[in-house]
Amino acid sequence: MNAADCETWMRVELDAVEAALQSWLPAAAPAGLGEAMRYGVLDGGKRLRPLLVLAACEAAAGNRSAALRASVAVELIHAYSLIHDDMPCMDDDVLRRGKPTVHVKFGEAQAMLAGDAMQALAFEVLTPAAADPDSIPARLQARLCGLLARAAGHGGMAGGQAIDLASVGLPLNEAQLRDMHRRKTGALLEASVLMGAACGEMPGSAWDALSRYGAAIGLAFQVVDDILDVTQASEVLGKTAGKDLDLNKPTYVSVLGIEGARRQAQTLRERAQAALASSGLRHTARLSWLADLVVDRNC
Repeated sequence: MNAADCETWMRVELDAVEAALQSWLPAAAPAGLGEAMRYGVLDGGKRLRPLLVLAACEAAAGNRSAALRASVAVELIHAYSLIHDDMPCMDDDVLRRGKPTVHVKFGEAQAMLAGDAMQALAFEVLTPAAADPDSIPARLQARLCGLLARAAGHGGMAGGQAIDLASVGLPLNEAQLRDMHRRKTGALLEASVLMGAACGEMPGSAWDALSRYGAAIGLAFQVVDDILDVTQASEVLGKTAGKDLDLNKPTYVSVLGIEGARRQAQTLRERAQAALASSGLRHTARLSWLADLVVDRNC
């Protein structure tokens, strides 16, 4: 499968995810809340996490309807985390996805509520009623909810965010930095892969291989993010460049240097590809291509 085929697949899947988000995000939520929610999610972002869900589902020959719901749910969690991360009490940023951040556009209280509502909506999407024509088995609902909750909570993304805020101005070593980003960024990316895999059936050895793949690209994504933060302009990134340096946050560039960070990203790419090769699964070409996309991206 060549790159052109993968790019065509990506465009088709991105359209499907965007349509599902448009459908499930409630425009009519009270007091302008729906407008703030939709502003924070729609028409922007790489949608990497949904793509990982759908590619892993394909590798597992899984339930497409369940995977589409999982892709929306994980994107809602990711988008809510960005809304809260940008607020003055955290990173205090004014630009996200090339437009004013949610709290700048709608005010801090509405931004907080939009994030809260999106977090709840993610689990609502994963638990359709039995009468819903796109319903999924209760056992799979529970498994998907568990994977997402653990990735988003104190042991994953939220815990990593707490470490991040507590580490401003501190000289973290590489192991401490890796632990922070394994939680803050990596956990949700790994969960995206595993949620897609959970929509199908596979032996435990393949599940473990996909977990290793997800962990490697989850960390690689953050390493590349740290590199781009000091090498690209805000106009390219769609967010404020150099923000980590301004906030005196430890990054892979500050700990390893830019060339060391680049070597680390390549090592993680190789680790991800090796995990796929050991999985025994036949249809992993999309996942392999996405691993390269994570490392080779310029925004």
